[in-house]
Amino acid sequence: MVMRRKNTTRLEIIQVALKMFLERGYTNTSAKAICQELGISTGNLTYYFPTKEHILAVLVELLCDFQWKMIEKETDEGYSSLLSLCLELTAMTAICEESAIGKDFYLSAYTHPITLSIIRDNDAKKAKRVFGEYCKNWKDVNYREAEMLVSGIEFATMMPTERSAPLNVRIAGALGAIMMIYNVPEDIRRKKIDKVLAMDYLAIGKKVLSEFIKYTEEATESALEAVLTK
Repeated sequence: MVMRRKNTTRLEIIQVALKMFLERGYTNTSAKAICQELGISTGNLTYYFPTKEHILAVLVELLCDFQWKMIEKETDEGYSSLLSLCLELTAMTAICEESAIGKDFYLSAYTHPITLSIIRDNDAKKAKRVFGEYCKNWKDVNYREAEMLVSGIEFATMMPTERSAPLNVRIAGALGAIMMIYNVPEDIRRKKIDKVLAMDYLAIGKKVLSEFIKYTEEATESALEAVLTK
C-alpha cells in the first residue's frame, strides 16, 4: 500500500512529473500515475495543478528558457541569430521524426491552449529580436499575429501524414514560409535553408533532445520556482 504524504510541494510534483513525461511520454503519463509515484491523493495534485496541462506548461516554460540559451550559445559560436532560429525548428522537426516521446511532447505542447499561448508569446519576443531588421515598422501586436501563422506552420511540419513530403522538403518549405512572413529577402532565405540542409539535422535533433532532457534534470529549485511564479 502506498503511504500518503502530507507535505508534498509543487516543486516535488513538478520534478517527478517532468521526469515521467520525458521517460514515458506526456500522453502516456496520467495524473493518477503521477499521484501513485508521489504517494499523494488526486486532490493533493489538483490543489496545485488543476489539470495535467498545467504541469506540461511548466515543461514548456523550461523549453522556452532552454531555446533562448541555445540561441545565445550558438551566437557566441559564430552562428547568426537567424540561422540559430532556423536550426531550432529543424531540430524540433528532426526530433519528432526520430523520437516518439519527443514528438508526443511537442505535439501536445502545440495542441493545448495554455501551452500554445506560452509558445506563441515566447516566440513573438524571439521573432522581434531575430527579424526586427526586416520588419522595421512592426509593433508587438504584429509579431503576435505573425506567430499565430508560424505556430501553425511549425505544427504541420512536425506532424506529417502518409502523403507528406520527405523531411528535408518539409523543413525547407517551413523555413522558407516563416522567413517570408517576416520579410526576409529571398537570397538570404535560400542561403539559410541551404546551410541547414547541408548539416546532419537528424544528429542535431538527437543532441538537442538529449541536452534538453539534461537541462530539465539539472534545473535548480530556484529555476523551477521562477517558472512557477511567472
